[in-house]
Amino acid sequence: RPTWSGQLEFILATVGYVVGLGNVWRFPYLCYSNGGGAFMIPYLVMVIVCGIPLVLVEFILGQYTHLGPVHAFARICPLFKGAGLSSVVISFVFSTYHNVVLCWALFYMFNSFGATLPWKSCNNTWNSAGNCSSGFLSSSNTELQSASQQFFDRRVLEKTSGIEDPGGLHWELFGCLLLGWVIIFLCLVKGIKSTGKVVYFTAVFPYVILLALLINNVQLPGATDGILYFVTPVWDKLFEVKVWFNAAAQVFMSLGIAFGSMISMSSYNKFNNNIIRDVFIVSVTNSLTSILAGLVIFSALGYMAHMYKLPVDSIATAGPGLVFVVYPEALSTMPVSRLWAPLFFFMLLCLGVDSQFANVEVIITFIKDELGSNLSGFLRREELLSLSVCAGGLILGIPHVTRGGIYTFQLMDTYTAVLSVVFLAFCEVVAVCWIFGVRKLSLMVKRMLGKMPSIYFRFCWILLSPLLILIKPRFLVHFSPAGYGSYSFPVWADCVGWFISLISIVWIPLGAIHEMYKNEGSLVQRLRKAVTPTVDLDKEAVSEITCTITPTTHIFKMVDLLERG
Repeated sequence: RPTWSGQLEFILATVGYVVGLGNVWRFPYLCYSNGGGAFMIPYLVMVIVCGIPLVLVEFILGQYTHLGPVHAFARICPLFKGAGLSSVVISFVFSTYHNVVLCWALFYMFNSFGATLPWKSCNNTWNSAGNCSSGFLSSSNTELQSASQQFFDRRVLEKTSGIEDPGGLHWELFGCLLLGWVIIFLCLVKGIKSTGKVVYFTAVFPYVILLALLINNVQLPGATDGILYFVTPVWDKLFEVKVWFNAAAQVFMSLGIAFGSMISMSSYNKFNNNIIRDVFIVSVTNSLTSILAGLVIFSALGYMAHMYKLPVDSIATAGPGLVFVVYPEALSTMPVSRLWAPLFFFMLLCLGVDSQFANVEVIITFIKDELGSNLSGFLRREELLSLSVCAGGLILGIPHVTRGGIYTFQLMDTYTAVLSVVFLAFCEVVAVCWIFGVRKLSLMVKRMLGKMPSIYFRFCWILLSPLLILIKPRFLVHFSPAGYGSYSFPVWADCVGWFISLISIVWIPLGAIHEMYKNEGSLVQRLRKAVTPTVDLDKEAVSEITCTITPTTHIFKMVDLLERG
């Protein structure tokens, strides 16, 4: 199996994967709306007890087995082999609509090279003279729209009235989508050999732009007020359960746990690579980048609030609206806006590309692991296999670049990136930490690194991390159907969303049923085989494991008693 040319390539690739658009458009608003500086306490707690330990689990599985998520889980716990396949399906579904964000970034970047920034004024053919304002408006103002909002809705999206009205294909967006997939293909054309070289630029360049923007923004009037809104602690928020749930969700999503990308990328590591060091570098870098992005975003929002005499909280928002409506408006009023605008959107492109090719790599790794030498002559070449996967992603992404594509995008994002991943992560933790066992996991680390993981990791794996994942489904009590702005999806669209969520995770029970069916013997014998790992462990490790009572042992005893009546 090929390996990364150097340890730095793996670190940059994983940093590029976890540091994405969510650091820019989700974390700053989440921090501000959940207690400001006080939010950092639950956030850092969740990073320490959940984020870092679970990322290390995925690093261990990939590096030890040198396999992608499907085959790694089949060897760790055959009963949950479907969890690996579910991660491949989720990664593929995610990549089909996530590339649309790169498409929007490319569209903005190309339009920022004109004589003037097109979202700056209302003197354009797509503007509505009756309700367009060249200045930014408070969110409470429902009569007028800002020029930047109309540019996004009427020029970029050419938005229809709802998902039931898809409209025709937006050819300019389709061209940007095609270019986005071409970029992803070029990053993957030679496998990790080409990816490892690309990340030297795509993982580093965003920090150059973020630091340059921060230096520029803090010199603007009102920037200090915006930063204070971002960091001022509201200590009462610490006693709200919702804040702790939001912190856990942010850590979980930003680190990309359960998407299979970490397992796939670490499977190309050398066997003795120091993954404990790597997991701390990746996790800490992700958190620091989120804070840096928050300072950049809110310094600009403070400047906008000063310019338009509005409170910061009426400007702050989350999601695509922050980076494609609010921040472009801020850029248009900054000194030297013609420089900052294209750089900002090129930065978004770099952030998205890293995350995107990591997700696509999951599918490619699965195909190579599954078929291996049985790949047809056409797909046996690395570049042709990558081309086939990227072409499939392009075709499935077409509904998102129709004139009603934003609604399809929102529907997919709600039901794929939230519901499916939570359930999948719970199954992964049960399979690895409770059935396979922390002792075996620790022995895998010892065989790779020559030492056992610390008590901190073992305690998190056996208790804290599983419990946090276990209570996360409680958020379903507060779950509301998908929507976009004031638009609510019809019932049939929500049913489609639930179907998308189901199709991503149905492989877990199907995999368990298949494993039990193909085994022979009584129910307890079938179950015992289904939870017996086939991963290679040395004799000393095996003898140490077999004399240890695990939770699985008690399951066998209960099933045996039931069979005996």
